[in-house]
Amino acid sequence: MTTREYFLPRSLDEAVGLLAEHGPSLLVMSGGTLAMPLINEGVSMPEMVMGLRRAGLSYLERVNGSLIVGAATTLSQVVGFEAIPVLQEAAYNIGGWAIRNMGTVGGNLFAPPPGGDFAVALLALDAQLKLVSARGERTLPLAEFYTGFMTTALEPDELVAEIRVPVPAGRTAYLKYGRRHTNTPAVVTVAAHLVLNGKKVEDARLALNAVGPHPIRATQAEALLTGSTLDEETIAAAAAAAAEECEPFTDPIASAWYRRRMVNVFVRRALSQIAQ
Repeated sequence: MTTREYFLPRSLDEAVGLLAEHGPSLLVMSGGTLAMPLINEGVSMPEMVMGLRRAGLSYLERVNGSLIVGAATTLSQVVGFEAIPVLQEAAYNIGGWAIRNMGTVGGNLFAPPPGGDFAVALLALDAQLKLVSARGERTLPLAEFYTGFMTTALEPDELVAEIRVPVPAGRTAYLKYGRRHTNTPAVVTVAAHLVLNGKKVEDARLALNAVGPHPIRATQAEALLTGSTLDEETIAAAAAAAAEECEPFTDPIASAWYRRRMVNVFVRRALSQIAQ
């Protein structure tokens, strides 16, 4: 079966209307960096496809202490936006320029592991998603968006329209480790956001990627950090806790054992970077 129809809506209202009309048989894509390889290889053969690149969802705006990012905003646009450096770093670490010029912020939320390296930075910053359908809209924390491997809380008639990211109140760090220096799948990715009062941690967000079914928060490590002094002992304990609570997998890139070991190493490095 080949694709019979391709829709290119000119507004969000038109897009959600098409989704309500055609339902699950309509494949939604933005940059196409995830969907097109599957279509070209015959893995996915949708009857109908809807592209979002002209639906008015490509923008970056500062509003009341938050960065509002349209779901169809490309990763290259984020690289060029200096408001939140940790997001710049995350976007820069995804693929090469060709991928970043096409790949979008919204699309990266759906990347199967070990992909999703932008989503892990959003998770560490407590990002909120604006989900829209013909029935209305709702806001959902990114931390509640993922429900399992390749499954989310998105309803069949909903689109991710935008992402609201609070401007970080503390210090951030982002580290990605892969087999090559650049343009490489992750063995582990770490994003951290700590609010400090001197050396005492008042609030902690620590997110991991490529070591679970989707980008995850290391909540046990966060709890250990919060209220503690950010010294070598605390950093070592938090890194060990993160390594213990993650759910690594084995694939052609790395074994589960190696991924878990690298969580310990790179969480320690990220926290040490913040402590400097």
